[in-house]
Amino acid sequence: MHQGKVIEYIDQGRFICTICLQDKGSSLHLLTSSNREVNLSPKRAVIVSESAVNVSKPREDLLHRLRHMEEARLSLVGQVNTKELWELVHDEKESFGARDFAQLAFGKDITDDHMAALVRSLFDDRVYFKMKDGLFLPNTPEKVEQILVQREEDALRQQKIDTGSSWLKDKIEGRHCEDPANKDEIIGLLIQMALYGTYGDDTKYGKELLTRAGISDIKKSRDLLIDLGVWQEDENLDLLRSGIGGGFSENITSESALVAGTEVDFCGREDLRDLFVMTVDGPLTRDFDDSISVEVTDDQIRLGIHIADVASIIAPESLIDQEAAKRGSSLYLPERQIPMIPHELSQGALSLMQDCDRPAISLLASFERSGGLLDYRFAASTIRVKKRLTYEEADNMLSLQEVTSAAQHTQNIPILLQEVFGICKRLQQERMNNDAMKLSLPELQVVFNDNSTFSLVKEDQDTPSRMMIAELMILYNCLAAEFCRDNQIPALYRTQAEPTERLADDEADYIYYVFKQRRKLSPVRIETTGLPHSGLGLKSYLHATSPIRRYLDLVIQRQIRNLLLGQAPVYDQKRLEEIRVLVEPTIKDLQNIKRNSTRYWTLKYLDQRRGERYPAIVLDEFKRKFRVVLKDFFLVAEINKPNGLMVKPGEEIVVEVRKADPWEDELKMEYVG
Repeated sequence: MHQGKVIEYIDQGRFICTICLQDKGSSLHLLTSSNREVNLSPKRAVIVSESAVNVSKPREDLLHRLRHMEEARLSLVGQVNTKELWELVHDEKESFGARDFAQLAFGKDITDDHMAALVRSLFDDRVYFKMKDGLFLPNTPEKVEQILVQREEDALRQQKIDTGSSWLKDKIEGRHCEDPANKDEIIGLLIQMALYGTYGDDTKYGKELLTRAGISDIKKSRDLLIDLGVWQEDENLDLLRSGIGGGFSENITSESALVAGTEVDFCGREDLRDLFVMTVDGPLTRDFDDSISVEVTDDQIRLGIHIADVASIIAPESLIDQEAAKRGSSLYLPERQIPMIPHELSQGALSLMQDCDRPAISLLASFERSGGLLDYRFAASTIRVKKRLTYEEADNMLSLQEVTSAAQHTQNIPILLQEVFGICKRLQQERMNNDAMKLSLPELQVVFNDNSTFSLVKEDQDTPSRMMIAELMILYNCLAAEFCRDNQIPALYRTQAEPTERLADDEADYIYYVFKQRRKLSPVRIETTGLPHSGLGLKSYLHATSPIRRYLDLVIQRQIRNLLLGQAPVYDQKRLEEIRVLVEPTIKDLQNIKRNSTRYWTLKYLDQRRGERYPAIVLDEFKRKFRVVLKDFFLVAEINKPNGLMVKPGEEIVVEVRKADPWEDELKMEYVG
């Protein structure tokens, strides 16, 4: 029975001294020194006196007794030296009760107050002892040292937070102040809070820093970083989280300069510099990794697709190669470009620049004039680009109505391009006949203007020149897959199983069809076995046409190049699988970063146009919402469904932008017609 006992329990880190007025078995009815009555589970009692108080006495007497005991116990706590106690007993490695310890601290003649003071002291200290089942066990010297070091670090951290929060507060309120010595550390905490919120490693300290500076919302750390000039207004947080930097280390830069300055050995390569080789790319492209040539006779068309031979210049496991593997791919964002390989190489020694001799891995294919493939071969070659064309220039040439025979006109570019385009149309049709799916949409481009504004432009991916180059790259990759398979070269193939359903593309809006069909597609997988690619309508497929921009393309190119030069493959199947496991997650991260970046700029664009109306197609109908895609931006969002509105998926509606927040990835629109 606990009735009349002096009982102490802990509430919010403080010892509460009480007298038990009644023991109800499952709960104790207690009187506190502040004249409050509380019910407490017996399990929460930390200290229970051996002696008892007569609870039938007047309440004032009980309160006086309680307060007197509390003062006595607080006074005795100051007499306990926990370090000395620990030094006396820590070698014994056994647990001690409160009475034993109290006698060590105060002598043999002890009271309940002495034992309570001892328990309080050990509990408050927590350095030298730990409490378990009412007994105290000395910590090991190593544990004591660890706790003391941690306390010292916490105290130092607290001091830094005091300094940092005062500095931030001055900055927020516009007062001039000197930067603290730990400015970088404070900035680091802000960055961590902005990037990871409550999931960061130092969330506790970061939140305290902001709170002490008068900021309750963690998300405000981003605004602070912009105000302090650490971040730009449109800082890409996904990119920061990924750890992918734009620059290269000094060691890699030095190695790049050395490689760029080393003369390429063209011995043993097939000299194709007499061919009229052209590049067709965007106007801002500098890292040219593919080019084409065409020769026309009365009965044949000899087509050349020439890919920059990066494998002959960048050695496996070199510093440049290791960094390229880490990056996985070049990343092209609206606001910046992050190359896989340093510009000195990707836009210099590796790039198929006009009038420069370059090593290449060339596909040389012969076609009938009717378009049928007669034969092909791959060659380690030397080429020289004679002409650089943009997509727009190539489109203009392809649109010319009157052309003469291409035979003997080796440099009549419009004629040559139209011959190639004709082959590409037949190649595409063959794939469509094999159930390939055409699901391309214009690509949304963010164009920055001179007056610090930006616009969104839809860039058609199905122009004749773009279709032609895309089809040529598909041909190269398809035949490269066949070449690797037939020659038993270990490779990484891109495979895709049949979609769960094939939709008819003539029953509704094309955009609606594309979005619905894409949901039915099976994922593209990278495997060491050459299985079919259903989306392209091919029996086998791989990527080998962008070795400057995609690491796995470089890996495959090394395999093909070595066979062509009579050397053993660089990688066996096991090593290829290891590379895939390393690189594939990074590639997926880069895809997400690019997709999120485009979405960010689209939402920012809409934020500046609140109240404007845009056409949208209903993708799905739910009980209270529609999922729609904005036709002008290919942006998917949800809107509330007005009561009584009957609209079917695939139908076009008009929505009005109410709110767009790119940082919160939030878009609110309303149906207006």
